[in-house]
Amino acid sequence: MAGTRASQINVPLHRVARICSVMLFALLAHITFVQAFGSQRLNADRRNERPLIARFGHPRGDILTYDGTPIATSRPTGGGPYRFRRAYKDGELYAAVTGHVSLHRTTGIEQAQEAVLSGEDPKVKVRSLVRDGAVKGADVRLTISDRAQWAAYQSLKATGIPGAAVAVNPATGAVLALATYPTYDPNALATFDRARLAEVTRRLRLAPSQPLLNRALNQLYPPGATFKLVTAAAALASGEYTPSALVDAPARLQLPGTPTYLQNAGGGACGNARPTLTYAFQVSCNTAFANIGLQLGQDLLRDQAEAFGFNAAHLTIPLAATTSRYPLAMDRPQTALSAIGHHENRVTPLMVAMMSAAVANNGVLMRPYLVEEVRLADGSVINRAGPVPYRRTMSPALARYLAAMMTTVTHAGGTGAGAAIPGVEVAAKTATSADVPGMGDHALVTAFAPADAPEVAVGVVLERPGDRANEVAPIARAIIEAALS
Repeated sequence: MAGTRASQINVPLHRVARICSVMLFALLAHITFVQAFGSQRLNADRRNERPLIARFGHPRGDILTYDGTPIATSRPTGGGPYRFRRAYKDGELYAAVTGHVSLHRTTGIEQAQEAVLSGEDPKVKVRSLVRDGAVKGADVRLTISDRAQWAAYQSLKATGIPGAAVAVNPATGAVLALATYPTYDPNALATFDRARLAEVTRRLRLAPSQPLLNRALNQLYPPGATFKLVTAAAALASGEYTPSALVDAPARLQLPGTPTYLQNAGGGACGNARPTLTYAFQVSCNTAFANIGLQLGQDLLRDQAEAFGFNAAHLTIPLAATTSRYPLAMDRPQTALSAIGHHENRVTPLMVAMMSAAVANNGVLMRPYLVEEVRLADGSVINRAGPVPYRRTMSPALARYLAAMMTTVTHAGGTGAGAAIPGVEVAAKTATSADVPGMGDHALVTAFAPADAPEVAVGVVLERPGDRANEVAPIARAIIEAALS
């Protein structure tokens, strides 16, 4: 009798136990799901302070120039939930390279090297924990030269004209300078004052001058006559032309099947309308190179352009570079225009520098890179960059021919005399081009020096400088002089 009554009492308890077991299982399952699948979403939620507190709870590694100058460091805040903030030396000078770290966003090298700078990279994390018992980021040493970067940015700023400049070592691909103007001060975005951060961000995003735009890597321009490097390379590679070959360069060239005439600068013929290829290159004859484009055809031109890196996606240095473009399909008039850098050809200032770098390095274009090495606080190096070939653009013999043609551009009578340096042979090509009819031409220059033993290649663009287009070549000259000093 007692056993029957006990079993009757246990029935509700069994039911409660089953319900509790199901609820406990559901709770554990939900916790597991949140931890396994929902943690990233929760960490990314701006209302969640814990990831931010952890992120700014220890110092990030420094970013240094090749010369060892710290240009991004972590400094103690002295209180509050965030213990360290980022500080940028000469912020505007290096902003196009360093980018910034703010409460809501990371850009530039700060983003591209986030894992090592923050200490989350496994190699960095393990070594710092073993050595110091705490997480600390590794330092990132760049390829940027103090002198070259200063010359690039200050020269752009002195004009007051929007633009960009890039310098690379043609033998290695190391980026010596990467500057854009106008730019911004990363320190203004490193604040923990949310109201101030929102206001600064809004002002920068709405500014007509687009200071947040990295023009050196992400703005596309028509290459204009700088593309004649590609057309000349295709002509030489075809076997139908030599530097001394005579080319047709009339005062006007009618585009096939159209009533449109193409003219040379100044409206006259080049020389006697049958100059050598070298002379046509020196004075930048539009009709000569348009004729060459018509004879070679769009396929040969495109093959040569792609050998230089046009239409190649996913180039990172490790900052992502926008793809420079050469049209995929054209009619004959468009082919003629593309041969002189018009129509739909588009380049970044980085590509403008890379074209000269390829010629300077005997036809081998090296992959450009910005990070020289990553090292821990004790000085041990855990990652070091090495030169890597990126494209074979032409044979060494043809590269030497083209380099010799480029040197004539900086001689008396050439279009790039403003880039000449006493005692140093400079190879160059200048251009003006428009992407919107009636909005004014951009000014461009690509160059390298010394021509007989190249150490630096540069690309410079000024946006719609008007009657000050001749100021683009002296910017290239200033960067070359700084890099060679």
